[in-house]
Amino acid sequence: MASTHSNLDPARADLKALKGVIPLVGLTGGIGSGKTAVSDLLGALGAGIIDTDLISHQITAPGGKAIPLITKTFGAEFIDPQGALNRPKMRTLVFSDPKARQSLEQITHPLIQQETAKQASELANSGVPYLVFVVPLLIESGSWVNLIDYLVVVDCPEETQIQRVMHRNNMTRPEVENILKVQANRSTRLAEANAVIENQGNLDDLKPAVLNLHQQILRIQEEPLSSS
Repeated sequence: MASTHSNLDPARADLKALKGVIPLVGLTGGIGSGKTAVSDLLGALGAGIIDTDLISHQITAPGGKAIPLITKTFGAEFIDPQGALNRPKMRTLVFSDPKARQSLEQITHPLIQQETAKQASELANSGVPYLVFVVPLLIESGSWVNLIDYLVVVDCPEETQIQRVMHRNNMTRPEVENILKVQANRSTRLAEANAVIENQGNLDDLKPAVLNLHQQILRIQEEPLSSS
């Protein structure tokens, strides 16, 4: 879902304050490409990880900050018996109604951005060598490109994405294809990337590529700091 730029200003200002202080890495890729696997490995190597999709789930979990406004805007039928957002029901709505999508974004995006900026500041102060922002629609949002220093794209064939998501989320092929339609295509993502991680195999295949990426980021960290 594309970001509403006017809602990003406070968090953008906070993240801009970190520019030049610590490397800001954007990590993106289509659904099912393996962003979480890559970010988990980078985190194990010492990077500070801020996962906006995880934050999105947190604010729409039972007791989450977005739940009262979602209930008020869409009705109690969009909240499941546990008090969390009914994601399948909401997904069906927003893919058929652009205005509903916009209304949901106006609720969730400011909250996600606030928590993103908060986590980024805390991690920067903790001494991590660089920050990684895991953003599913980083390129599509239009606002992240100017905030980050380095863009990493996790890539795999579209059919691999579809099979992974169908298996992982118990979704039908048409449901996954609907999600893919609102995401940038592979060629667009790859054209924007500073680095690409191919993720077509298993975790053991992924580890060397992520270690190499980690070392690349550490090198680009030193260059701008030494030249500034």
